[in-house]
Amino acid sequence: MSVKAGALMIGAEVQGKVRHLGIYGALVDIGTEQDALLHVSQLNADGNGANMQPGAEITAFVYKTRRDGHVALTFEKPPAVPWATIKQGNTYTGEVIRVEDFGVFVDFGAERPGMVHVSEMADGYVRSPSDVAAVGQAVQVRVIKKSGRPRKIDLTMKQPEEPVAAAIDEDEDEDMPTSMAQAFRRAMQSETSLNPRESSRQRGRGNHRRQQEDILARTLRGAPR
Repeated sequence: MSVKAGALMIGAEVQGKVRHLGIYGALVDIGTEQDALLHVSQLNADGNGANMQPGAEITAFVYKTRRDGHVALTFEKPPAVPWATIKQGNTYTGEVIRVEDFGVFVDFGAERPGMVHVSEMADGYVRSPSDVAAVGQAVQVRVIKKSGRPRKIDLTMKQPEEPVAAAIDEDEDEDMPTSMAQAFRRAMQSETSLNPRESSRQRGRGNHRRQQEDILARTLRGAPR
């Protein structure tokens, strides 16, 4: 039963048998529908695969998978945190591996450690990085920048600032009409004062409406007319 390439996790350890050697590298049967490729650059890395022959049993790691079923292998175990997944704002738990005058370097599982500048080590003033962190110390870091050329990761140990929402007093907001409501009210008052006949008609309609409501109420109570 074959293994689907999409089910393989990046960095997973696999065993396979070399089926063919070519100019691009070695084709390895790891149980997927298509043979995986171990690139020629991997065959000469640190002497790995220098004397590889067809039929040899090897142990490698999944480097990359594609939707078309192709799988790329590597002899070097990929980082726990792939470069493509590192985004600004991501948080990680790492270990301080080096302390310098300008900051510290933190290994959080990426292909290279990130750097925390002394100004990003605490919310307050830090005189020396050694006052805050030491080699081997576990720290919580957040990505503030990732550069591609050269590959570089800038980190911070500061807590993110939470936006402060403006408080709204609902009762006060209800008691204070909006400018549009005030303008509408003034317009209605002005129209009533300028049109006494219309105002009289409105009062008449209001009295008639109240009479109808009174009749309806007495009807529902069963009161005599």
